[in-house]
Amino acid sequence: MSTPTATRPTLADLEVIARRIRCDIIEMTTRAGSGHPSSSLSEVELLVGLYYGGFLRHDPLRPDWPDRDRFVLSKGHGVPALYAILADRGYFPREWLDHLRQIGAPLEGHPNMRRVPGIEASTGSLGQGLSIGLGMALATRLDGRDYRVWVMLGDGECDEGQVWEAAMTASHYRVGNLTAIVDRNGAQQTGYTRDVMRLDPFPDKWRAFGWEVREIDGHRWDEVLAALDWARQTTTGPTAILANTHKGYPVSFVMAEFGYHGKALTEEEARRAREEIGCS
Repeated sequence: MSTPTATRPTLADLEVIARRIRCDIIEMTTRAGSGHPSSSLSEVELLVGLYYGGFLRHDPLRPDWPDRDRFVLSKGHGVPALYAILADRGYFPREWLDHLRQIGAPLEGHPNMRRVPGIEASTGSLGQGLSIGLGMALATRLDGRDYRVWVMLGDGECDEGQVWEAAMTASHYRVGNLTAIVDRNGAQQTGYTRDVMRLDPFPDKWRAFGWEVREIDGHRWDEVLAALDWARQTTTGPTAILANTHKGYPVSFVMAEFGYHGKALTEEEARRAREEIGCS
């Protein structure tokens, strides 16, 4: 069982874990010949910090434990990173990773809560995850429980109006056990977010909707861990962690081109990516 009071790995340990998760992302998406490796790579420090840093109360042996914290991956296309972490934490056999996106296999291109232990919501139709997480967070008031709900969104996803409806509602009802983590990697399916739909002033928008906000570098461990700790301890209202990241990090040629958004790497590209990541 992992609890918020569990002993945290060192920063060096977290870096090793993050490298391992990134190597798994490259391997499984290249083998599948499809998927979203770049969107998965950008979120790794955020997910590793949450799942290994002692902030998420969860138990791989009891994925339906009523008092567990909930994590909702609203940007469902980034699920390869989550699959790699869930396998590493023991939610399902590691061999499942070898069959990503194969017909009949449980690891689909977007998370399916009915097939995979540790998946809290079936997502991928963008804009819906924050509403789902809000409902879970409000349910604690009816059920008399104290779990926290974490929701990860993409920045392109924040073009969706439903995100802001949920943000307004969470503030109105002072939902202090809800945290939104935005993976602000600057690119989406058809271009850079600044060109598709300008989000700035992004932090001010969340504050205007009544949220407590912290803006961080999503690849710096000190900032990631401090922000997660801040969010966990803030209970007066909803919190938003706006993480500035790089799509495809740290693979240079993927970071340089938004066209890798929904494109698996070729075998040669995967070889280059593994070298840059430092895969063994």
